[in-house]
Amino acid sequence: MAGPQPLPITVSPRQQGLLDGLLRQHSCPQALALRIRIVLGAMAGQRNEPLARHLGCMPQTVRKWRARWAAAEFPLAAAEGEPRELRATIARVLADAPRPGTPDTFSAEQIVQIINLACTAPSDADRPLAAWTPRDLADEAVNRGIVTRISPRSVERFLKSGGAAATSLALLAQRQDPRG
Repeated sequence: MAGPQPLPITVSPRQQGLLDGLLRQHSCPQALALRIRIVLGAMAGQRNEPLARHLGCMPQTVRKWRARWAAAEFPLAAAEGEPRELRATIARVLADAPRPGTPDTFSAEQIVQIINLACTAPSDADRPLAAWTPRDLADEAVNRGIVTRISPRSVERFLKSGGAAATSLALLAQRQDPRG
C-alpha cells in the first residue's frame, strides 16, 4: 500500500488485558468500544485506511486515536504497576476531549434559587403583584444578588425546563396564595 507508515503504538500485555475486559463489558459505550478496537487494531499492525473500513469509521478517526494512544505511552507505562491507576489512565486516554464553547452563564444553584423565588408569593418580596412575571422575577433575582444580570427570557426558559407542560406565564398566573 502506498502512503506514509502509520504511527506505531505499543500496548503492554496488561494494557491489552484491560482493553479486552472493557470491550467485553455489556455496559461499554459504543464510542469507547470503537476507540478500543482502533487501539487493538493499530497494535496488531493494521494500517489506518483498512482499519477504518473494517470498523466503519473515517481514517482521520483512526489516526486521531492512534496518535492519542502513542502520546500517552509514558503515562501508561508509569501506571503499569498499579492496576487501578492503569485503568484510570486508560480511561483518561480514551475519554472525549473537552469540547469548545462558552461555559454556562448560570450555575445550577442560581437556577434553583430563581425557580425557588418563582414559588414564593410576590408579596413576600414587597411587590404589589398578583403573580410573578418573568421580568419581575429577573429584576428580583438581581435585587437579591442571585445573579448580576439576567434576561426575562432566560428566567422563562428556566421555568419551562422544569417539566411543566404549560408556559411559565400561565404557570405563574395560576398560583394561588395559600393564605388568602
